[in-house]
Amino acid sequence: MLLEGKRVLVAGARNRRSLAFFIARRAKEEGAALAFAVQPGGKAHDKTSVILGQDFPGAPVYPCDAAGDGDIANAVDSAAADLGGLDGLVHSIAFARQETLVGEYYEGASREAFAEALDISAYTLTGFCRAARPHFARAGGGSAVTLTYLGGRRAMPNYNLMGVAKAALEASVRYLAYGMGRDGIRVNAVSAGPVKTLAAAGIGGFGKILGEVRRQAPLRRNIAAEEAANAALFLLSDLSSAVTGEVLHADCGFHITAGLAPADADAGDGSGGGGS
Repeated sequence: MLLEGKRVLVAGARNRRSLAFFIARRAKEEGAALAFAVQPGGKAHDKTSVILGQDFPGAPVYPCDAAGDGDIANAVDSAAADLGGLDGLVHSIAFARQETLVGEYYEGASREAFAEALDISAYTLTGFCRAARPHFARAGGGSAVTLTYLGGRRAMPNYNLMGVAKAALEASVRYLAYGMGRDGIRVNAVSAGPVKTLAAAGIGGFGKILGEVRRQAPLRRNIAAEEAANAALFLLSDLSSAVTGEVLHADCGFHITAGLAPADADAGDGSGGGGS
């Protein structure tokens, strides 16, 4: 029971395939008391609320438009009040317009789309951490975990504007960790390998990305969503009490490669060895 007695707010869960749902399930299994902040309005919100009620009965759910600081503060304060305090935060919020996730980066990255993507995908972590800081401090410390991806550090086809936003998110992790450490608050990120989620489906050529990672990763496979959740669980727990400002990769080792397939990956394809 790694999270026995921990009170955790999960922001950004959308459906049972989302990484935030897997993290929440593992946190519940390990003894955490949970609350959820979800995007309000429309059928998507209603469906999410029903699923959360089925999978996490009794867990409070707060409508939270992440584009508004007031909604963020209300969700955090309500979670702390309903749970009797706050020890952990899971930030799983990202957005970029569909037209920015295909073709060349510079073609789709309008000024408006750029501002929107960085606001929702990067700034919101700062907003949630700022709102959670006094509650974490009263609890003697806390742990915030966000989700990022290798496309924030390396250029990848079609990831485009989301990659720029993830780079800003990872920089935010470092500065938040530096500024909040004096209160015993840790801020980290999990950089998961590609997983078939609703958000990932919007990235052009995602199926090809899965194949390339499976072919080139040292473990020769893609990750399971549960493995990303386990990494987040570690960062939420006291096992990571001396870890902050880190990006923990859970990608079967793909991030250490130079983008060249292992020698055994294409055995029998007839390709030659040397190069110029």
